[in-house]
Amino acid sequence: MSATPHPDAAGGARPPHGVGRVSDYDARVLSNFVGPGDRLLGIPAQRKKRIAILRWLAEDFQPGRRYPEAEVNRIIGRRHPDFATLRRLLVDEELMQRRRAIYWRTGSVPNVGHDPAAWPGQQ
Repeated sequence: MSATPHPDAAGGARPPHGVGRVSDYDARVLSNFVGPGDRLLGIPAQRKKRIAILRWLAEDFQPGRRYPEAEVNRIIGRRHPDFATLRRLLVDEELMQRRRAIYWRTGSVPNVGHDPAAWPGQQ
């Protein structure tokens, strides 16, 4: 899952279009791994870099909105062809949640009715 850094990643590169305030580290990672057309050039092998990329991808999803899996695939697919890996990573790193093939950004939808039946305190 490694990628070659973007050739224009020399100092002073700006983050991709649509990226607002990000840390200096995230901006450097984004300038190395996001190419023309805001396409992801590869999935970083290093976890810290991968998290920066996943935070950027999560911004493609509106807070509070639920997405069917097919739409998540289409949105991620605009950035990189391996949408299944990136979708799984977004869930694994808890930037998105899923239930029954419906996805949403973590912290953006109340967790009403999504706790397991055996949740402590519920009998």
